Amino acid sequence: MVALRCPAGRSVNLDVPPGHTVLSLTKNEVHILRSAGLCRETYMTYRCGRVALLGPPNAGKSTLLNAILGQKVTIVTPKPQTTRNQIVGIMTEEGVQAIFMDTPGLTQVRGRLSKAMIQAVWESLRQADVIMPVIDGNLYVRHSELLEKDLAPIAGVLARDERPMIVVINKIDLFSDKSLMLPLLERLQEMWPGAELYPASALLKDGLPDLRRLVANALPEASKEFPEDQISTAPVRFMAAETIREKLFLYLRQEVPYGVAVDIEGWEEIEETGQTLIQAVIYVAKPLHKAMVIGKGGGTIKKIGTEARKEIQELLEGKVHLELWVKVREHWTEDPSFLRDLGFFGETQ
Repeated sequence: MVALRCPAGRSVNLDVPPGHTVLSLTKNEVHILRSAGLCRETYMTYRCGRVALLGPPNAGKSTLLNAILGQKVTIVTPKPQTTRNQIVGIMTEEGVQAIFMDTPGLTQVRGRLSKAMIQAVWESLRQADVIMPVIDGNLYVRHSELLEKDLAPIAGVLARDERPMIVVINKIDLFSDKSLMLPLLERLQEMWPGAELYPASALLKDGLPDLRRLVANALPEASKEFPEDQISTAPVRFMAAETIREKLFLYLRQEVPYGVAVDIEGWEEIEETGQTLIQAVIYVAKPLHKAMVIGKGGGTIKKIGTEARKEIQELLEGKVHLELWVKVREHWTEDPSFLRDLGFFGETQ
C-alpha cells in the first residue's frame, strides 16, 4: 500500500503491484482507481494560525523569525528596540501555515511612539492562536534578578491565558554549561505552568526544526490564509524603508537611531534602464543628529545608502538607484498624524 498526494487536498492509499511506482495522479485517474476499488482516500488535516512573538527588547525575536522562515523579513541589529511595527512573516510547510507576528520589545511606555509600539504588541496578542514569548537566556542565567522586572508587563496576563504557549529561551549558544539554565527553567515553569519551554539559538539555527514542529502541532485546524510562496505581508516599500533604518542603527551612535524615521517619498520603475528609482527621507529629531547621519564629507550617509541599496536590490531582484535626504523634524515621535503616516497605530498589511 502506497500513500500518494493527489488533487483536492487528499491523500490516496493505493495497491501497487511489486516493481511498479506511481509518481502522481490526476483527478480523473483517482476517480477511475476509486471506482475499480483499487484505492481509498483519506482527507489530510491542514493547520493554520497566528503566532505572536513577544518579550523584552534585544531577546532575538527578529533573528528567530528570520531563521524560522529561512529568509530575512525583519531588520536585525545588536541594539534593542529595533522593531517598531508588527511584522508578519509566513511559514508554509507540508500541511501547515504559521503566520508569525514579530513585535517591538516590551518596555516602560514613554511618549506616543512607545505607546504605538506597545499597541502593536497587544494587537498581536489579541490575534494570536499560539503565544511565543522569546527571552534572552544568556542574560537571565547571568542576572536572574532581572527576569521578574523584564517580564512584568506580560507575566500575569499570559499566566491567565489558556492558549498554547511556547517559551523560547534564546541565545543558549553564549554559555557552554547548559545546567546553568535549570533555575531559569524552573522559574519560568512556575510563572507559566502550562507552557512548553524550548531552549534554542536563533543565531546558530540550533533546534529550529523541532521548534517548527512544536508550532505546527499547536496550531488549530484551518485552511491556509496566504499563497504558499508568500513569506510576508509587508509591502516592498515598507521593507525598503526598514532596510535603510537597519543601516542607520548599524552605523550611528547609540542615541541617534531611536530618533530617526524613514519615509519612502518616491518610487518609480524606469523601463528604459530597468532600474527602480527610490527616493527616501531620513527624519531626525535634532539638527545635531542630521550632521551625524550625514557624516564628515557625507561619508556616513554614503555608506548607509550603499549598504541599503545592495540589500534592496536583492529584495527587488533588480537594479536600484537610491536617493537619500535628511530632514529635521523636531518632536516627530509625539506627532500622532506623522506616526500614522509612517505606519504606526496599525499593521503593515
